[in-house]
Amino acid sequence: MSVSIPNEYGTITIENDVIARVAGLAAIDCYGIVGMAAKNIRDGLVQLLKMKSITKGVQLKITESAITISLHIMVEYDTSIPAIADSIISTVKYRVKENIGLPVAGVNIFVEGVRAE
Repeated sequence: MSVSIPNEYGTITIENDVIARVAGLAAIDCYGIVGMAAKNIRDGLVQLLKMKSITKGVQLKITESAITISLHIMVEYDTSIPAIADSIISTVKYRVKENIGLPVAGVNIFVEGVRAE
């Protein structure tokens, strides 16, 4: 599925992977986040995703008027998770709105793990 945005010159079609990449890159730029995470359903283990697989930690729900984004993240030990979540939510909402052109109805944060360096 993709997002189609009509304008006076025609229609712009944006694939879901592009939206997920924009959201994922915006999230990992925030302080305190180690990276995106994916849960192995079979084993129940969480793994840190590499940059090329960043979209696997992002889930999208797209309606005609807005996007809801769910992010599965791994955070750094000894940081404030509520502060990190607030930062991620505002950054992702802003960047997706600016880059994609659709409003973000909500950003859900799932902290899948904590990593100590």
